[in-house]
Amino acid sequence: MAEARDVAEVVKGAIQAAVWAPSIHNTQPWWFGTAEIDGGMRVSLHADPERRLDVADPDGREMVISCGAALANLRLGVLAGGFVPEVDVLPDPERPGLLATLRVRERAEPPEEAGRLLAEVRHRRTHRGAFSEKGPPEYLMSSLVEEAQLEDVGLRIVSDPRKAKALGALTEAAEEFEKLDDRYTVEFTRWSPGAGSGRRDGVPDTAYPIDQQVTDPYFPGREFGRGRAQGMDVGVEVSGETGTVCVMETADDDKLAWLAAGQALQRVLLHAAADHYAAALHTQALEMPEFRTMIRERICGGRHPQMIFRLGRPGPLFTSVRRDVAEMVVQES
Repeated sequence: MAEARDVAEVVKGAIQAAVWAPSIHNTQPWWFGTAEIDGGMRVSLHADPERRLDVADPDGREMVISCGAALANLRLGVLAGGFVPEVDVLPDPERPGLLATLRVRERAEPPEEAGRLLAEVRHRRTHRGAFSEKGPPEYLMSSLVEEAQLEDVGLRIVSDPRKAKALGALTEAAEEFEKLDDRYTVEFTRWSPGAGSGRRDGVPDTAYPIDQQVTDPYFPGREFGRGRAQGMDVGVEVSGETGTVCVMETADDDKLAWLAAGQALQRVLLHAAADHYAAALHTQALEMPEFRTMIRERICGGRHPQMIFRLGRPGPLFTSVRRDVAEMVVQES
């Protein structure tokens, strides 16, 4: 039986890793419960509906995907700490916000890869803009496809330039349509704090370039600066590479599938980061039901698209922020 002190330290570290998962507009829409159990500890992962994007994400799909990425980090932290993460997803239908529980009690020799990936958790950053080089080589992309499949999720590599161009055009159109919705603008503004705000959530001005970086095909980033001279001056020329365009897709389109997609996404991002590649995430087109249906039918062969992203070699890395872990942890009975 493991000593309670050892388990507690591993759980603390795993939660600290979990909060560095990517989330839509860096909303960090999660909280964690901890409790002692016979022989170890239990950790619960909950969605925080107060941090859901009510306009852009009314069904909570992107919120659950974000929580899935946090769950992947939580599992990784426990595994790298020398314990088996016993995971139960969606354990209680009466508590829809409870997405997963982990029991941490059985020791196991930590795989070498777990420690290597855990080291990437805080180094990984969402890239916003063009890449300095082309996308990953074929062997790495094949490996990333296999990583997604471990979560029963498909990673589609969009190698047809016509389909990549179409996805870029839909992303650009969705970005413009969302700007026409005053409700969206208000919600978006809430999560794009300006310089000197001191906030530990949302997308700060250190997380995106001051100028839009054009790629071909063009995948626009969010205009977090809202037309103001706000953002990070990267100080170097960027070659304007699009990178490798990918779509993460699932057979089903329910909470279980969204949770799996988030875990697969984080697996892919961490493995890519370990080889010095970063991802630019594009959710705009998937926030519009008409566009999402079109992508499902025309690009994904009837499977449900959960995330569009580009992989490439980043230039200067942007910086991000996270809330204090203590704000997100509740002691449970």
